[in-house]
Amino acid sequence: MTLRFEPGDLVHHRLYGYRGVVVSHDPYCMAGETWYQSNKTQPVKEQPWYHVLVHDSGGLSTYVAQSNLEPDESGVPINHPRIGCYFAAFKDGRYILNDHHSGSCSI
Repeated sequence: MTLRFEPGDLVHHRLYGYRGVVVSHDPYCMAGETWYQSNKTQPVKEQPWYHVLVHDSGGLSTYVAQSNLEPDESGVPINHPRIGCYFAAFKDGRYILNDHHSGSCSI
């Protein structure tokens, strides 16, 4: 399946309504079976999954299946304490990746 989002893209969760920014992706669900079974929606594992910093969450990040995401076309920056760990700037409605990611800011 083709990636729909890249790091720096703003996204909106279709079911839960939160906004966020993609920081990385996996070609399929890399989480363990226990985590997957505890996931309320349990979307198909064999699709791209994204690590997302959640807007106005106080620092929450989440792991989301592509089928649960849609583009966030608002053009409004994300408020998250770790934005600077991954991104250098916000331009034209998306974030620009840093040259390097801080080890103290892992997902």
